[in-house]
Amino acid sequence: MTARFRNKVAIVTGGANGIGAAIATRLVEEGARVLIADIEANTARGTAEGINARFAGAGGEAHAALLDVRHRSTAEAAVASAVDRWGGLDVLVANAGITDRAPFLEMTDALWSNVIETNLYGVFVCGQCAARQMVAQGHGGRIVNVASNSGYFGGRGRAAYGASKAAIINLTQTMAIELARQQILVNAVAPGPTRTRVTSGEQPPPSASMRMALPRYGEPEEIAEVAAFLASDACSFTTGHVFAADGGFTVTGMMEG
Repeated sequence: MTARFRNKVAIVTGGANGIGAAIATRLVEEGARVLIADIEANTARGTAEGINARFAGAGGEAHAALLDVRHRSTAEAAVASAVDRWGGLDVLVANAGITDRAPFLEMTDALWSNVIETNLYGVFVCGQCAARQMVAQGHGGRIVNVASNSGYFGGRGRAAYGASKAAIINLTQTMAIELARQQILVNAVAPGPTRTRVTSGEQPPPSASMRMALPRYGEPEEIAEVAAFLASDACSFTTGHVFAADGGFTVTGMMEG
């Protein structure tokens, strides 16, 4: 394994479980010092301890912090914690999100607001806090937002979730344009059906798999591969783009024949 992130400091929001935990693991494995920031603080601590035990002596390390992305004060505190502990901030992976669903006609204001605040406001406020720190440091950085293929297509029960992820795609583009002068590159990864703690069954439901060239669940580690490239110095001339890690879902048309 290479050490692309040696001496780099990263924050991974929603890093206690699933895709976030896989991304944090990959960054530490490649030498990064990673703040795993999550509303599930105890789980985040356990994830950080497991990563540190696994990669002891490899140069990277993980530490946990409480973060509720619906509140600016905790986003500011997470950035301050990383800077106080390790001296700066080079990478933000804005992964925290929820997938609550309800039919459009039955969706409550509370569900809508919670999804939008967590998924969209969370990416905005964490990105803003991280970017302000990177600008102050004066040597650029990388921001990777986690979108979804639901940001490209409508889906039953996904009025709030899909809207939040579509907005993240547009927000990524705007951030990329505005932060380019400061050498802060902003891209997004858009997972398709992925095996996480909320995944049901061994295979995606037919409604998803029939649209996938690779009709299986992705593994969190496969999403982490894409995120790690976007967070690395190797990603040097790409900004404002969304990279689908979805088994071909977003490019699939007619599958007959």
